[in-house]
Amino acid sequence: MNYQAPGWLPGGHAQTIWPALMSRNSPAPALRFQRERWQTPDADFIDVDWLAEAPPKAPTDATPANITRPLLVLFHGLEGNTQSHSSQAFASMARARGWAFALPHFRGCSGELNLAPRAYHSGDFEEIDWMLKRFQARWKGPLIAAGVSLGGNALMRWAEESGSDAARSVHAVCSVCSPLDLAAAGRAIGEGFNRLVYTRMFLRSMVPKALEKLAQHPGLFDGERLRQAKNLYEFDNLFTAPLHGFRDTEDYWARASAKPHLRHIRVPALVLNARNDPFVPAHSLPTQTEVGSHVTLWQPAQGGHVGFPRGLPPGHVLDMPDQVCNWLATHLP
Repeated sequence: MNYQAPGWLPGGHAQTIWPALMSRNSPAPALRFQRERWQTPDADFIDVDWLAEAPPKAPTDATPANITRPLLVLFHGLEGNTQSHSSQAFASMARARGWAFALPHFRGCSGELNLAPRAYHSGDFEEIDWMLKRFQARWKGPLIAAGVSLGGNALMRWAEESGSDAARSVHAVCSVCSPLDLAAAGRAIGEGFNRLVYTRMFLRSMVPKALEKLAQHPGLFDGERLRQAKNLYEFDNLFTAPLHGFRDTEDYWARASAKPHLRHIRVPALVLNARNDPFVPAHSLPTQTEVGSHVTLWQPAQGGHVGFPRGLPPGHVLDMPDQVCNWLATHLP
């Protein structure tokens, strides 16, 4: 990746926080989305936001001519949604190319609490598989997928588990600033400045939603202990791990991490991580000897966590999605 951070915004923390709060992420005109609700096999739902136009009709209906355009599916990060700065930026880049764009929200992230006694997690490859197959059944054109942070790790876990079958669903995949080694990232976000700022930010959203889930399903976990959680390790130990079939946080982080299995990917995959990402330590990033021939590594020195700002103040965050989409486009038929 060709990236150099602007001189007025030095350091990984600044390149993470400023873009999320201040940088421009979408050129005019404003993006418009239309929401569609999908019923899941376990009597739950996810909400999918489609860019600018109505979702395609079922395959039994007349197929619109423009359904043969490429479709970019984006999987958001922890507590993300369509309004996240990275979601807006990727949607803008898809619109500029004439691609269709869809963002499926992980359970509980669309603004409405989901129904089942579960939420979402970093290794949710079975959910990714169900979503992508649903998109594949509806879309007649090429399908490409990207995931930001948590969503990127889950997407890579899907590509790893699917092996050669992944190419039947997508032409290429990309992870952006994903914590591919969850233990290393979990330790990093629980220390020092990270704990004071990022951990508190995530827990402010995650704890109330978990307690809503407890009210919905009494006895699901220990609510008093969850209220006292001081970091993501404790939160995952009480909520994420047991609700999704893991023994504890250590088991969850080990089994959900994509890094140990990158050699198994058999579809073109781009793995992008800034080496100054506050969440993802540089020493934990995969090396070329740890990935297979289908995986391309981009590890620029700067960029922060899903930041990559460009231009004069306030800057914009369109450059990274533009370069990622350029790479994805090279794998379209």
